Amino acid sequence: LTKSTNYLFRKRSVYYFTRRVPQDLQSYYKRDRIVISLRTKALYAAQAKATSLAAQLDEDWLTLRWRSSGNPFSGFLRDQATPLTTSSSAPLLSEAEALYVEMKGRGRSGSFEQTAKRSISYMLQLLGDKPVDAYTRAEVNRFRDSLDKRGLSTTSVRRIFSTVRAAVNFTARENGLEEPRAFAGVYLGDAVGSSRSNRNPIPLADIRRVQDFCRALDDEPRHLIALISDTGMRLSEAAGLINEDIALDGDFPHIVLRTHSWRRLKTKGSERVVPLVGAALWAARRAVSPNPTGFLFPKYCSSSGCKANSASAALNKWLAPRVPDGCVVHSFRHSLRDRLRAVECPSDIVDRLGGWSVSGIGESYGKGYPLPVTFKWMTRMAGIEGAADVS
Repeated sequence: LTKSTNYLFRKRSVYYFTRRVPQDLQSYYKRDRIVISLRTKALYAAQAKATSLAAQLDEDWLTLRWRSSGNPFSGFLRDQATPLTTSSSAPLLSEAEALYVEMKGRGRSGSFEQTAKRSISYMLQLLGDKPVDAYTRAEVNRFRDSLDKRGLSTTSVRRIFSTVRAAVNFTARENGLEEPRAFAGVYLGDAVGSSRSNRNPIPLADIRRVQDFCRALDDEPRHLIALISDTGMRLSEAAGLINEDIALDGDFPHIVLRTHSWRRLKTKGSERVVPLVGAALWAARRAVSPNPTGFLFPKYCSSSGCKANSASAALNKWLAPRVPDGCVVHSFRHSLRDRLRAVECPSDIVDRLGGWSVSGIGESYGKGYPLPVTFKWMTRMAGIEGAADVS
């Protein structure tokens, strides 16, 4: 048996971590035994988490024992009347925030800055503004626990904590300092089975019904929804389009999806050519206009940036009563993959059409599938379902 196994027990098939608090440290705790649910039924995952938790406890207990034993170096101080103080040349956390946003946020959307500032503000409010290397492991653990007490999902806790850690480590490297060890290896829980809600695909019948509503209302928000419904594009990808991205002439109407200064793409693989079929072709024809801005959806995008968050809130509010529970605008993207599977479209073509990452060395060779091939599969997807007239 490993040491971590000795710290485990099962209750209703779920593993728990347990460890008795040493006698000399029990005054620091509310009870004499620590019990934490590991939220997993897999032994190997439970052992890994138990090992991490045991190591954290050993470190915390060592710190507590040092504090209680007094300062062993006090006899070496020059002036006993003057308290021992320590100083750090490292930047403050607030300075780390400014540097991180300035350097890493170049060319990114405003949401990057908002996310970074919001995440770091949680730590500033709890622990105060200190040099980035002055935070102790116990304080970092307190920060983690405070996020959990906010009722956030494990995924959200991971995202916030990772942002703070990235800013701290980036600032340390930029100043020629070692990355603070207090932030390394902190246990953040199991992302699997967290409270994050799944985005369910939208059933075909509901997609068709939503597309009929879009045709009837025939306005800018509905054009955007219809465009996404038969292309599977991300909302920010579609909202940031301009007239020059749309090619409606010829036998294969399509979108050339590329990065713009007002809207970045998620990955390099997100740059792609998207065939226009079904409701998406109708929406593109309706959205393209000689407006002075050149944007397909000026309500949600301009040269100053793409308002994807505002668009998401407004479109999801309209969509909610027209689709099953758990479905949102992004669900069209999940549906596209299922719809292409239904016509037995090869998985590598599915990945190309949706801008998903592809695996394998061979995928980096050549120019990829020509437009007539991808258009054929998108047309087959629409045709086998009895797509409405796109004229």
